[in-house]
Amino acid sequence: MILLLLLIFFLYKETFHPAASFMVIVTILVVLGILTPEEALSGFSNKQVALIALLLVVSSIIKKFEITGYLFRKLVNENLSYKSFLTRLMGVVSFLSAFLNNTPIVATLMPYVYAWGKKKGISPSKLLIPLSYAAILGGTATLIGTSTNLVVNGLTVEAGLKPLGIFDFSYVGIPAIIVGLLYMILFGNKLLPERKDIVSTFLEKKREYLVETFVPAGSPIIGKTVKEANLRNLEGLFLVEIIRKKKRITPVSPKDTIEEGDILIFAGETEKIVELVKGNNGFQLPQVCSANLNGKTEIVEGLIPYNSSLVGKRVKDTDFRAKFDAAILAVHRNGEKLKGKIGEIVLKPGDLLLILAGKDFWKRVADSDDLYVITKVREILPVEEKKALLILIMFLLAIFLSALGIFSLLQSLLILISIFVVFKIATYSEIKKSIDLNLIIIAALSLAIGKAMVKTGLAESLAKTVTTFTEPFGVVACLFAVYVVTNVLTEFVTNLAAASISFPVALSVANSLSVDPKAFILVVAFAASASFITPIGYQTNLMVYGPGNYKFADFLKVGFPLSVLYMMVTIGILSLMYL
Repeated sequence: MILLLLLIFFLYKETFHPAASFMVIVTILVVLGILTPEEALSGFSNKQVALIALLLVVSSIIKKFEITGYLFRKLVNENLSYKSFLTRLMGVVSFLSAFLNNTPIVATLMPYVYAWGKKKGISPSKLLIPLSYAAILGGTATLIGTSTNLVVNGLTVEAGLKPLGIFDFSYVGIPAIIVGLLYMILFGNKLLPERKDIVSTFLEKKREYLVETFVPAGSPIIGKTVKEANLRNLEGLFLVEIIRKKKRITPVSPKDTIEEGDILIFAGETEKIVELVKGNNGFQLPQVCSANLNGKTEIVEGLIPYNSSLVGKRVKDTDFRAKFDAAILAVHRNGEKLKGKIGEIVLKPGDLLLILAGKDFWKRVADSDDLYVITKVREILPVEEKKALLILIMFLLAIFLSALGIFSLLQSLLILISIFVVFKIATYSEIKKSIDLNLIIIAALSLAIGKAMVKTGLAESLAKTVTTFTEPFGVVACLFAVYVVTNVLTEFVTNLAAASISFPVALSVANSLSVDPKAFILVVAFAASASFITPIGYQTNLMVYGPGNYKFADFLKVGFPLSVLYMMVTIGILSLMYL
């Protein structure tokens, strides 16, 4: 129990990377003899973990051909009204998320949603939460829609029970999508804030994007005060602080004198930062930004996703230029006042970066899941669109052949990926790069955590506590309690952690009540994915948090009613089907 609480603390406080947190706890369990090395590592040979890896490969190949962008442009046109756009957006995204990894879907469609809103004069804050919610809702509709469902299925098999089918989730998932869509169209959209995007609000909030400059030798402003150098009168830019060797001067006084080698930290709007790059004001951008980035340059905005290898690294340690033919010009973190040198900022999931991009940037970023560009839509060749549609049809065919029992899901995906390799649709190096090792480690070690909970009797002990309080009110009350505990956990730690912690307890509750465990197994899967009320509970919420200029309370206001409706649909249908 102490180690479980320690895991929750590590995940909530982001003490380590989530995968590292799981590794530390499982290592302690092995050292203490609670788990054998074989038990700790058995998750890596679990079929469901292998399926997660294969689905990541397929999702990456589909992302490469911009299939989601292609479908979006075919199904959503510019002449739609706001509610019609919202309906089609959520419909398309929830369908795609039922079969594909939802993180790249949201990343790919964000620029399209941005562009549509800009043309219609509609704020991104009225569009991006629905995009994220649709991805979450769609992911719960099938076994392969989210890694959470596959981990729950892995735990089910580990417990010696019959594995779940691809569409066992659809009886709840599809009605939940319909209810969620109706809620957002009829009520939820009215609760969404009408808020300017980040770029538009820089002049009003001169603190969120930081850009670092330095005063070179021979600069005309050396020896002048801030006032004399006109550093207080730069339109759209604000001098936040001066860093002089190890000394930090903040707030900056108009009487402070500029010295050679001073680091000047400004905050301001995108357009003015672009002018700063081009201008001659007596100070320069750091050498990594000033240097010619392989020819033609442009400035774009990018987002750090949850599983990026850049997370936890200082900007100066990312080797950003070599990796992307680009330089990080500025950093924005929603709701947090950043300070100090850009190079010293430790990157977090959801950070927005203002990027000086070289001519090879687009080619390199297309092959990476470490960064998503959110303010520019890439052009797609018509030839690629035809190939993209064929790939999507092949993928859906592989899923339905598996559902019909002709092949297992593992066989179907292996055949599909082999076809991709043979016909040079994807290379081996692309396949290798597309496997998210962090996710695989978390999924495999989640199974080890669940095993330790069962082995030590903790799951049974917690189950007795749950049934003692809820059994007098009926079996449905027990189901409700399991849902609430799992859902609260998932809002503050990772959904895989929530599922692995709650699953053994849910199974013990079902066994003590002598009822069909399937209702309790599925309720854990649905509750672990239904993260609507905080931006930190699910990666797609975190992705839209900054670009939509949302506040924490926005998710609570819009997501809480949806969370209640989703819970009612889930518990209601599962009770009717299994209890």
